[in-house]
Amino acid sequence: MLSDDFRKKDKNLIRNDRSAFKLNSLTFLFDCLLVIQDKSHVIKKSFFIISIALGILLVSGMDHAFAQTAAPTPTIDTGDTAWVLVASALVLLMTPGLAFFYGGLVRSRNVLNTMMMSLVMMGLVGVTWVLWGYTLAFAPTELNPGGDPAYTANPLIGSLRWMFLNGVSFAEPDPVGYAPTIPHQVFMVYQMMFAIITPALISGAIVERMTFKAYFWFVLLWSTFVYSPLAHWVWGKGWIGSLGALDFAGGTVVHISSGVSAVVAAWVLGSRLNYPNQPSPPHNIPYVLLGIGLLWFGWLGFNGGSALSAGGLAAVAVVATVVSSAAAGLTWLLLEWILRSKPTALGIATGFLAGLVGITPAAGFVTPIAAILIGSITSFCCFYAVSFRAKLQFDDSLDAFPVHGFGGTIGAILTGFFATKEVNSAGANGLFYGDASLLWKQIVGVIGTYIFAGVATFVILKILGAFMPLRTKSTIEEQGLDVHEHGEEAYGQDLI
Repeated sequence: MLSDDFRKKDKNLIRNDRSAFKLNSLTFLFDCLLVIQDKSHVIKKSFFIISIALGILLVSGMDHAFAQTAAPTPTIDTGDTAWVLVASALVLLMTPGLAFFYGGLVRSRNVLNTMMMSLVMMGLVGVTWVLWGYTLAFAPTELNPGGDPAYTANPLIGSLRWMFLNGVSFAEPDPVGYAPTIPHQVFMVYQMMFAIITPALISGAIVERMTFKAYFWFVLLWSTFVYSPLAHWVWGKGWIGSLGALDFAGGTVVHISSGVSAVVAAWVLGSRLNYPNQPSPPHNIPYVLLGIGLLWFGWLGFNGGSALSAGGLAAVAVVATVVSSAAAGLTWLLLEWILRSKPTALGIATGFLAGLVGITPAAGFVTPIAAILIGSITSFCCFYAVSFRAKLQFDDSLDAFPVHGFGGTIGAILTGFFATKEVNSAGANGLFYGDASLLWKQIVGVIGTYIFAGVATFVILKILGAFMPLRTKSTIEEQGLDVHEHGEEAYGQDLI
C-alpha cells in the first residue's frame, strides 16, 4: 500500500509538471508573436519559433498518450523468481551432499557405488521429470480460465496435459495457481530437485549389496509410480492436500515415502554378507561431515524455497530450519555424552540431519520456539529408533528409516500440534492452538503414505526380481562393488 501511494504522488507531480510546461510554452509563443508582428524581416524567425513550440507541445501530448495506454504490470515478480531459482540450485546441491554423507558411512571398497546411487538421480530423474514425472504430479484434469473453479484435478494422479512440458510456459505463471508470481518452468524445475533427491535417500538401506542395474530400474519405476502420485496427493491438488493435512516441504512426500520404501527394500534384498557378525564401520567420517554441511546448506532452499516467494514466509521457513537442526544436533550430542560418555562427530551429524527431517513438514507453519522443540523431540526419537534398529539386527545399512522415515513421521505429527495461523494464515491451527482436527488429518496422511509407499515398493521389486537379479553375488560383495559394478577404485594403492 505504501508503494502504491508513492506511485500516485509521482504520477500527480508528473502531470502537474507537464501542465505547467505546456502553459509556459504557450506564453512564450504569444510573447514572441507580439514582438515580431510589425517586423516583416523576422517572419522566418517567427515560423522557426512556432515550429519549435508546436513540436514541444506535440511531444508532450504524445508522451501523455503513451502513459495512458501503457501495458499493465506483469504478474511475474523478479524477486520471487530469483529466490526460487537460487533455492533450486541449493536443493540440487543436496544430492552431492547426500552422496558424500552416505559415501563416508560405507566401507572404502563400496564408496563409489554408494555415491553413484545418489548422483545417477541427477541424470535419470532430471530427464524423466521433464518427460512425464512433472505432469503426473501436478497437471490438472481440466482447465477453465476465468471460471469457478478454474481447474479440476484427479485426487490420485495428475493428467498428461503437461507431458514433455507441453504448455509449461517460461514467461507466465502456472494456470492452477501453485506459484502465481514465478514462471511455470521455474516452479517445475524447483519441484524437479525434490524428485531427484527423494529416491536417492532409499539407497542408504540397500548399499553394498544391490546391483547397479537393478537399482537403476527400481528408481526409474519408483520415481514414476510412487513419487509422482504422492507429490500429487499432497501438493498437486490430490486427496491428502484436499483433506487439509499440512506438509510444507516434504515430510510425507520425501522423507516418509523414502524411509518406508527403504525398509521394504532392505527386507526384500536381505542383510549384507556376514551381517551382523562382521562390523562395517564408516571408512571416512570427514566425508560424512562434509555431506551434512552441504545438506544443511541446501536445506535452506529445500524449506525456504517452498514458500515460492521471497518474503516473510521464506524467512519463517529458513529460521525454523536453522534452529530446529541446531537443537537436534545439540540434543543428540548430549544424549551420547550422558549415556555413552563420549560425544561423537557421527552422532552430531546424524542429529543435525534428524532435525532437518523433522522440521521439513512444519517449516512454514510454526514459530521459532516450536521449531526448536520439534528438532529436539525428533532427534530424541531418532536416537532411540537407531538403537532399536541395531538391537533388532535389521540391516537398514545407513539408518534410512530410523532417521528419514521415523523422523519424517514425528515431524508430520508434531505439525499437528504446533502449527499456527499466526505464522501462516494459509495453514491451520494445531492442537496447541485450539484445533484437534489437524492432528487427525496429519495422522491420516502419514498412514496413507506408509501403506502406498510400502506396497508399491514391494510390488516394483518383485516385478524386477522376475527379470534380473536384485543383489550381487557373494564373491562380488566380499571384494566390493566399486570395481565389479563400475570398473573403478576410489583410492589407488600408490599415492603420487
